[in-house]
Amino acid sequence: MAAKKSKISLADKAPDALTEKEAKAELTRLSLTLAEHDRRYHTEDAPTISDADYDALKRRNEAIEARFPQLVGLDSPSLRVGAKPAEKFEKVRHARPMLSLDNAFTDEDVAEFLARVKRFLNWPEGDALEITAEPKIDGLSASLRYENGVLTVGATRGDGTEGENVTANLKTVEGIPHTLKGKDHPAVFEVRGEVFFPKARFGELNERQVAAGKEPYANPRNAAAGSLRNLDVSVTASRKLQFFAYAWGETVPDIQLIAKTQKSVVEQFAKWGFQTNPLMRVVQDAEGLIAYYNEIGAARASLPYDIDGVVYKVNRLDLQGRLGFVSRSPRWATAHKFAAEKAETELLGIDIQVGRTGVLTPVARLKPVTVGGVVVTNATLHNADEIARKDVRIGDTVRLQRAGDVIPQVLGIVEEKRPKGAAPFVFPTVCPACGSHAVREEGEVATRCTGGLICPAQRSERLKHFVSRNAFDIEGLGAKHLDAFLADGMIATPADIFHLEERYAAGEKAIAEREGWGPQSAAKLFDAITARRTIALHRFIYALGIRHVGETTGKQLARAYGSGAAFVAAMKLVAAKDEAALAELDAIDQIGGTVAEAIADFFGEEHNIVEVDRLLGQLTIEDAEKPASESPVAGKTVVFTGSLEKMTRNEAKARAESLGAKVSGSVSAKTDLVVAGPGAGSKLKEAEKHGVQVIDEDAWLALVEGL
Repeated sequence: MAAKKSKISLADKAPDALTEKEAKAELTRLSLTLAEHDRRYHTEDAPTISDADYDALKRRNEAIEARFPQLVGLDSPSLRVGAKPAEKFEKVRHARPMLSLDNAFTDEDVAEFLARVKRFLNWPEGDALEITAEPKIDGLSASLRYENGVLTVGATRGDGTEGENVTANLKTVEGIPHTLKGKDHPAVFEVRGEVFFPKARFGELNERQVAAGKEPYANPRNAAAGSLRNLDVSVTASRKLQFFAYAWGETVPDIQLIAKTQKSVVEQFAKWGFQTNPLMRVVQDAEGLIAYYNEIGAARASLPYDIDGVVYKVNRLDLQGRLGFVSRSPRWATAHKFAAEKAETELLGIDIQVGRTGVLTPVARLKPVTVGGVVVTNATLHNADEIARKDVRIGDTVRLQRAGDVIPQVLGIVEEKRPKGAAPFVFPTVCPACGSHAVREEGEVATRCTGGLICPAQRSERLKHFVSRNAFDIEGLGAKHLDAFLADGMIATPADIFHLEERYAAGEKAIAEREGWGPQSAAKLFDAITARRTIALHRFIYALGIRHVGETTGKQLARAYGSGAAFVAAMKLVAAKDEAALAELDAIDQIGGTVAEAIADFFGEEHNIVEVDRLLGQLTIEDAEKPASESPVAGKTVVFTGSLEKMTRNEAKARAESLGAKVSGSVSAKTDLVVAGPGAGSKLKEAEKHGVQVIDEDAWLALVEGL
């Protein structure tokens, strides 16, 4: 057994050493891990992993996806931005998404960024290309919408598509004009930038917090986020936050009618009344970018605000337009991040937490230590392989790494400080919550409880997921009430929620007499439950809590199968390994093998089938609406082959994807259209073989013209 535990884990394998099966498992782990960290960072302002560790996970995910593009699913971290907005503010949909930036970590990464841009543009060899460089402010992103020069809406980034309406709060921030100066601004104008807490004011704030007997803020970013999202505007105003403008969203007319470069737009921002960063500079080459990075890094401690790197952007706006975007980030910009901060402390213990899906996660309890001005007391150890690989033992002195404003990762141990008798940690083989077996599936790094719905840890979390806002959204049935109902045996499964009234003869009265309840709150609960007996199909699918089936995948499945009855019937056939059903599932765009296996596993369990059938007997599931086509090529798979004469291959691909098409590198029976230029070869034969329509570049341009 010891020999088996010493085998290299998937997390330690290089992307190019993974088999496809291993890659599926590793992408699944990365997706779940990154989604949780996104939620903690963007929604709760309480991250539990360092920036450096997070960035390393993102780079690994991207490397594996690059090698196995067929495994990229709709829930891929490379397609996500941020996390869902908090619920205490009204939501605002951004006219144009607020995307994040790719990261560079080394001088070589910076040189490759510039080389990649030049390759995309077919830039003449030896010609200089102007790039702006500016400090990357460590604050909270915000978008400000002006109409006829007047600030109308201010919002946080949220998940990149929807943010929180914090207009009143943003109006208290220095550097944000309520009315733009001059008359040469666009009629509709969205300026974007960073809200931040100056270091000096942050120190004063924490002094007041301590004097008032309150917990001090961990760092300026957390203080800025908490201040901006405070429901009491007077509190936000008292914090005297600041704002740097550096980007824009929707503009009518287009911003290029006013300025032609990134630098000149930012200069125009200042004329309109915004505060901008005077350290922004234009450089000509990679050497200039790296020199600027080193210069800013040396001055970092003396700056009046926190930064965590430098941002580079192609200066010319017409070139930015040509470069466009890839998934969640622009091709024309990148962030060059600073190195992490480190410290040492004692490992006091290792606790095991059980999550909603039954994953056993080890958490290090640390002797409190200050890292970069933040006191930290715990950190995740990820899994059994991570503990074994680093040989972490209780009592060890461990080395920690922290970047930004988050709880650090455990880098390793200080071997010479290990106490005598420190024994290797034995990862549990039973669930600490219910005593069921805890096992690892082949190809996975996670250890999972097999207790399912009998496990109190999983049962509670599964029910909380079921009633959560993006699932059934049952108002009044929060975590506290669910746990109380569970403890008293009133409910055990999701379907029990809809049987509450009939199972208790007194119905509302039985609930009303419970501690913390009353007649009015009990009546509201039963009304809320009744209202949710009719549910959208995608919400129903998401609420089931199937592994790897998030909101986006739930919507994709709903659109594909149309009705609840059709979906459940098809999934039962998938679980029974019916070839036709498996083929139909596989044909759904971007539903990969990992999702299909998870669905088959879920519907292959008899107790899950029983529960789903119980739910179907209580609910009316609304049929899914078919998505409307946004363009002639929306939803189609397109292949470009041969030489394109009026655009580069990359530009053609970017244009097709922006219109909702999926661009493939090979022709198959699933291909809808082949665009062939001079020199097209074997792909034309494949198109003829599969009966795929073939058009030339001019016909393609005519097809998408004006869109």
